[in-house]
Amino acid sequence: MFISPIILTLIILLLALISFICEFFPVDTTAIGITVLLILCQLVTPEEGISGFSNSATITVMAMFILSAGITRTGGLQIVRDLLFQLGGKSLRKQIASLGIIVGFISAFINNTAVVAVFLPIIESWGKKRKISLSKLLIPLSYTAILGGVITIIGTSTNILASGLSKKLGYGEFSIFLITPIGIPIFFIGLIYLTFIAPRILPERKSVSNDGLDVDYGMKDYVSEIIITPRSNLIGQTLRQSGIQRKFDIDVLEIIHNDIHFPQPLADKILSLGDILLVRGSKEDLLQIRDERGVDILADVKFDEEKVEDELSFGEDKVAEVLILSNSRLIGSTLKDLRFRQRYNATVIAIRRGEELLRERLGKVRLRFGDLLLVQGPKESFIGLQTTRELLVLEERDIETLRQNKAYIAIAIVFGVVILAAFNILPILVSSLVGVMLMIFTGCLKPGEIYGAVRWDIIFLLAGLIPLGIAMDKSGTNELIANYIVMLGGYLPNYFVLVLFYFFTALLTEILSNNAAVLLMLPVAAEVAENLDLNPIAFMLAVMFAASNSYITPIGYQTNTMVYGPGGYRFLDFTRVGLPLTLMFTFLVPFFIIIVYGL
Repeated sequence: MFISPIILTLIILLLALISFICEFFPVDTTAIGITVLLILCQLVTPEEGISGFSNSATITVMAMFILSAGITRTGGLQIVRDLLFQLGGKSLRKQIASLGIIVGFISAFINNTAVVAVFLPIIESWGKKRKISLSKLLIPLSYTAILGGVITIIGTSTNILASGLSKKLGYGEFSIFLITPIGIPIFFIGLIYLTFIAPRILPERKSVSNDGLDVDYGMKDYVSEIIITPRSNLIGQTLRQSGIQRKFDIDVLEIIHNDIHFPQPLADKILSLGDILLVRGSKEDLLQIRDERGVDILADVKFDEEKVEDELSFGEDKVAEVLILSNSRLIGSTLKDLRFRQRYNATVIAIRRGEELLRERLGKVRLRFGDLLLVQGPKESFIGLQTTRELLVLEERDIETLRQNKAYIAIAIVFGVVILAAFNILPILVSSLVGVMLMIFTGCLKPGEIYGAVRWDIIFLLAGLIPLGIAMDKSGTNELIANYIVMLGGYLPNYFVLVLFYFFTALLTEILSNNAAVLLMLPVAAEVAENLDLNPIAFMLAVMFAASNSYITPIGYQTNTMVYGPGGYRFLDFTRVGLPLTLMFTFLVPFFIIIVYGL
C-alpha cells in the first residue's frame, strides 16, 4: 500500500515527539534513530541524512562549546567572583540584581550552560557567607543566564542553529548582534521581574546557614556505626573478602581502629576485634548483618550530640554534593556498573533527584542529568572530581586545578572571535574555529580536552534532527502545516499571529527541547510569513526567542535542570516563578520584534 510522503513524514514526526516526551531513549539517540528511519523510508537520501554533521550550525555550536571550556578551564569566569561578592551587599534584591547583570553579560558571549556550571559553586559559597537560602538565588541564576543568552546570536546553541536554518532557507545568516536591540530590553525587563517580584514567590527550600547536609539528606537515619564483636566471622578478613558491601545494601564509609580513623580506600583493610565501621544502610540491612555476621549496632547517641556530617568529614575525609552534568558519560549507568567507589575513591551516600531523595539500592539506580550525589571520601578525591568534565563539585574549585595564568588570553581569544564575526571580517564559523586552534596553541586547553568540552548529546541532536527538517520541506509537510496556520491567521491581526507562534514554540520547548522546537517550528514560521506576505525574519526571530526562553519547568532547559537539585526545589516552583515571565514575554517579544524589524 502506497503511503504519501506527507503522511509518512507526519508519522515519523509523531514518533519523534512521543519518544521525546516519554523519554524512551536519550534525545540524541532518538534524533539519530529518526534519521535512520527517514533514510530507510527514502524521505531523504543518505547524503542528506548525514548532512547534519557537516552543517555550519552544528560545527559552530561545537566550536563555541570548546571556546566556553577555554574560559572556564583557565578560571576566566572566577575573575568576576570578587566583584559579585562586593556588589551583592546584604539585600536579596541587590544580590539578585548584581548576580543577574554579571551572569547575563557573560552569558551573552559564553554558552549559558557553562556559565551556570561555574557559578553554581560560587553561589553556594556566597549563600553560606551571606546566610541566604540557595533556593532564593539559584532560579534567578538560571533565568538570568537564559536571558543573557538571547542578547547575541552566540549566547546559546539554539540561536546559532536558528541562524544556520535561516541561511539554509535562503534568508542569510544572522549577524552576532542582530537580536541585541530586542535582547537587551527583554533582559532588563526580566531582571526587574526577578529582582522585585520573584523574591516574593521564590520558596525558601534549602538553607545553607542553619541545617547541614546531614539534615538535608536525612543522614542520621541512614548512617550508623557497627562494632566487630568476639563472635563475629569478619575478624581477620579484609573488607573485600567479607563481601558485606556486595551482599547487603550498605557502604562502609570509614573504619575506626583504636580511635584511628581509616578513610577510603578500605577494600584491603583487615578487620579486627573491636573495629568500628561507619556504614550507610537501612535498619533492615543492619539487622541482617548483625544476625549473620555477629556484629553489634552501636546506639546513635554520638549522632545526637554532633552532626553526622562532622563524623563523616573527620580528618582527611569530607562530604560534598556532586552534580551530574549533561555531557556526562555516567548518565544511564548505575553506580555498580561504573564501579564508582573504585573509579573516584569516594562513596555515594544518597542521591537527590528533584524532589525525590534516594537512599536505598543506590547501586542499581540509573543516573540522570541533574542528579545530585551526596559523596563522601578523602579530600584529595574531590580535587580529582573537580577536574573531571562529567561531574561538578558544588564548592569553589581549588586554584591549582585552573590555569589562571592563561585566563586573560582565553578572554582575549573569545573577544577576538566576536569582533571578527561582528564586523564581517570572517564568518562566525571560521572565526570560532580559529579561536579553537588559538585556545590549543596558547595552552588554554590541552588537545585532549576539546573532546570532553563538546556537548555531544547536543551535536548528535542537531545532526539527527536536521534531516527531519529536510524531509518536512521535501515532502511538502511544512507547506501543509503552514496552509492550516494561514487559514487561522486570516481571522487574527498579524501581531497575534506572531504571538501565536511565540506561545506555541515556548510550549513545545518545555515538552521537547529548545533545539528541537527551533528545528520543527522555524521553517514553518518562514513559510507562514511568506504566505501572509509578512516579514519572515520577524517570524523566525519570534520562534528563536521563544525556544531560548524556557522558564516554566525544570526540564525544559539545561540550566533549570542543573539548579533543580542544588536548590532543593519542587517541580511547581519553576512554574510559579516562570509562568508569569513566559506569558509576559509572549506579548512583549513580538511587540519589540515589530518595532525593530517591522512585520
